[in-house]
Amino acid sequence: MSEPLHVLVVEDSPTDARLMIHALEREDRTLESQRVEDPAAMRAALERRHWDVIIADWTMPKFSATAALAMVQQMKLDIPFIIVSGTVGEDLAVDAMRAGAHDYVLKDNMARLAPAVDREVRDANARDASRRANAQLQLSEARFARLAESGIIGIVVADVAGNVLEANDAYLTMIGYSRDEVLSGAARWSDMTPAEWKATDDVAVARLQTHGVAHAWEKELIRKDGSRVPVLIGVAMLDYPNCICFIADLTERKRVEGALHRTEGFLRQSQKMEAIGSLAGGVAHDFNNLLTVILSYCSLLIADLKPADAMRADLEEVQAAARRAADLTRQLLVFSRKQILQPVLVDLTESALQVERMLNRLIGEDIELTTVGAPALGKVMADPSQIEQIIMNLAVNARDAMPEGGSLLIETADVVLDEAYAAEHAGVTPGRHVMLGVTDTGAGMDKALQARIFEPFFTTKEKGRGTGLGLSIVFGIVEQSGGSIAVDSEPGHGTTFRIYFPRADDAVASACETVNPDAVAQHGVETILLVEDDEQVRNVARMILRRSGYRVLEAQSGGDALLICEQHPAAIDLLLADVVMPRMSGCQLAARLKCIRPEMRVLYMSGYADNSIMEPGILDADIALLQKPLTLESLTRKVRLVLAQPAPPSTADVKTARPA
Repeated sequence: MSEPLHVLVVEDSPTDARLMIHALEREDRTLESQRVEDPAAMRAALERRHWDVIIADWTMPKFSATAALAMVQQMKLDIPFIIVSGTVGEDLAVDAMRAGAHDYVLKDNMARLAPAVDREVRDANARDASRRANAQLQLSEARFARLAESGIIGIVVADVAGNVLEANDAYLTMIGYSRDEVLSGAARWSDMTPAEWKATDDVAVARLQTHGVAHAWEKELIRKDGSRVPVLIGVAMLDYPNCICFIADLTERKRVEGALHRTEGFLRQSQKMEAIGSLAGGVAHDFNNLLTVILSYCSLLIADLKPADAMRADLEEVQAAARRAADLTRQLLVFSRKQILQPVLVDLTESALQVERMLNRLIGEDIELTTVGAPALGKVMADPSQIEQIIMNLAVNARDAMPEGGSLLIETADVVLDEAYAAEHAGVTPGRHVMLGVTDTGAGMDKALQARIFEPFFTTKEKGRGTGLGLSIVFGIVEQSGGSIAVDSEPGHGTTFRIYFPRADDAVASACETVNPDAVAQHGVETILLVEDDEQVRNVARMILRRSGYRVLEAQSGGDALLICEQHPAAIDLLLADVVMPRMSGCQLAARLKCIRPEMRVLYMSGYADNSIMEPGILDADIALLQKPLTLESLTRKVRLVLAQPAPPSTADVKTARPA
């Protein structure tokens, strides 16, 4: 059933109004009508609802068709207006039509009324549909204009040959050209496409011409300044040969993807280092025990031989080889971050200047060395010997990259690493840092080589010219010291290493040993409890200590040591214990013995950094540690040094010191 036809009748005669409605009635249409005869009633009716048609008598006592038409026009309503009259002349009817009436019907020819109403209602509906379509078009155009002006996405209208016909500001900003340059043909689509992307564009154009749309694809555009911008492009055909292109700038996405890729690479590198470091720690523990035996027995035998003895030279060669093996083990521990560090406040400029004198002899006269230190440079907490190791290793690496000479710059500076830098470099904490930079003018490296330079035993040098541990050691020291390292290099343009250490101007320096070896006695008479699970190490340590005059109580495990302490009637001056032992570690043993013998001093032995006494491999000032491999000199010197320190207060002393 069709919608009702709403008719507003402007007529003072109810009878004539019924005649008009009757003329419009038919089986397939429902009528809803209202009669009005004065201006107030008509205005109220027009405000109450929308009418499909208005039928008005020409003349009425209180109203007229012309006045009713004027009211409709004043209210800006597009409603078909038909005049019905028995007296209107042709001239008046023409004037009414010019004034805005849609038709007129004489009362003696009411058969014309229904067709006239149908026609005018159809025309009104068509006008309404056209208005709605125009409104939607204007709305769509406004939305498109806002999109085009938003700066979010570039929009271009071009032909398939690459001539740009229209372009929005976002696209112009993206490519760096002005609108006049683009529209004049100075920046055609093909001119901004790098050669390696032209084949991809050809495929997209072919699909566009065949299917009217090309699937979105990534490419690059050459900006006016010669740089490239990564983009995502979608194209649809308008009217051939013109098409519309939507271009999204992918610069930020590529930046994030690159940062994520670097972070993943850093994570893989860290995992690789961690795995090798764990292996190196285990190997170093056992290997240092073996080296302890070799070095100690060599020292004991050499000490017993006369200077002219033929065997002395042979033993000294064995001793030298064992020391080189100890150095190699130490390097493995450094890169795996299991070396024991003893940090103090360090001025990186002073460290660089101290190393500079050695470097001048090391790198050769054909390399110009320059050291530039920032004034009033902040200090860092680091192991001074390890800082020197970093500079030496990087300088040697730079020398090998400049076989025909060049320049080497060592510089320091205070820097602030922001959140953005930290987000792109895993493990970096934002804030104040001190930078140590080493720059050479050598061969440089490509990205593939840079990705592997910190791997242990990886080297590009000829066989026999390096172990491949130099940069691995640098990486390990930096990581263990809480810093970070960045590399900037291109083939043929040299290399720059920048190392960032957290600034520690207000930190309290850890106490460092500053012992004159000649001032420390090598003998004593105190009692030492030696706890070491490795039998050979225990035997050689016992022999060295007894030859130096000490009384030695020995135990293979923590349980044996506890039993000895409980049963030994006299004082025990020093506990000398290995850190890493099965079932009970050295630090656990020391903690339990403190309850039994609080006055006993403690000296630990270890071949690598163990988290039970240090974290992360950085030794506290109040912990005495002897690093393996042990030698006759290192063991006797360290034992004497620890015994020379004031003994811990006994339980009785503590009680006496308390206030009453």
